[in-house]
Amino acid sequence: MPSPPTAEDLRATHRDIRSYIHRTPILTCQTLDRLTGAQLYFKCENFQKIGAFKMRGAAAATVLLSEIDRKKGLATHSSGNHAQAVARAAGLFDTQAYIVMPENAPSVKVAAVLEYGAEVIRCGNTPQDREATLEEVVARTGATFIHPFNDYGVIRGQATTAMELIEDAKAPFDILLAPVGGGGLLSGTALAARYFSPGTRVLAGEPYEVDDAYRSLRAGSIQYNETTNTIADGLRTPLGEKTFGIIREHVEAIIRVEEATIVRAMRLIWERMKIIIEPSCAVPLAAILTEPERFRDQRVGIILTGGNVDLERLPFGR
Repeated sequence: MPSPPTAEDLRATHRDIRSYIHRTPILTCQTLDRLTGAQLYFKCENFQKIGAFKMRGAAAATVLLSEIDRKKGLATHSSGNHAQAVARAAGLFDTQAYIVMPENAPSVKVAAVLEYGAEVIRCGNTPQDREATLEEVVARTGATFIHPFNDYGVIRGQATTAMELIEDAKAPFDILLAPVGGGGLLSGTALAARYFSPGTRVLAGEPYEVDDAYRSLRAGSIQYNETTNTIADGLRTPLGEKTFGIIREHVEAIIRVEEATIVRAMRLIWERMKIIIEPSCAVPLAAILTEPERFRDQRVGIILTGGNVDLERLPFGR
């Protein structure tokens, strides 16, 4: 697939993966509306199969493969949610998954990948470690690599999250807001807004500790992080050339947030909305708390990306 997905590509993908995903609900919270001064609509992908939006991208990429390639197996590298999604997709299509996971991946996510029947191969904690180990796995198994984000098939699947949010909300949003790590969800969200809600602005939240996407937009080229020291473990990866190209063209701004603000946002959603979300999922609300004037009196669609939390390592005080 040589160019970004079209509107028809996104519609076709949504039709193709409907039987493999949930159409997740939209929740609101009057307390958070009062706190932020905005109208917030939360697309709850924490209720998605495998507990995260990543199921959409893995299903979409797998559907696009030939039967011959699917039978060879699926491979990827991931710290958690994409790993679970590829493992689950392999099970749905009756093939084997080979998942490279860094040593600092949350134990709850490693356990889930194993439960889905995948083979887990551990590696070091840098992107270079992941890629080198993945190359060895693909050479050994012949499996097809499904990239966590830098893949137009994956982006097509992730775009269906915002497509549903736009359709089910019944009225246009002023802003769509997502977190950004590798950029698969953000680039899919940007395309969905462009095609199906062209008056909607797209923004993202990103931790200061891994602010490569923010710096990439400012520099005009992909930047990298020297550390991955953030509680938002799903956002530790840098952008890819496919996601960066879409984000650079269609995303208005990336708002950087402090670790303490991520924890505050996560706790607010747990306490006020009574739902479980993981730290990466709290980053969009943290962005609103960081720059409230940007969102005041705006109708904002927020993607809650996942709920796979290591309950032994909650960041809240006891």
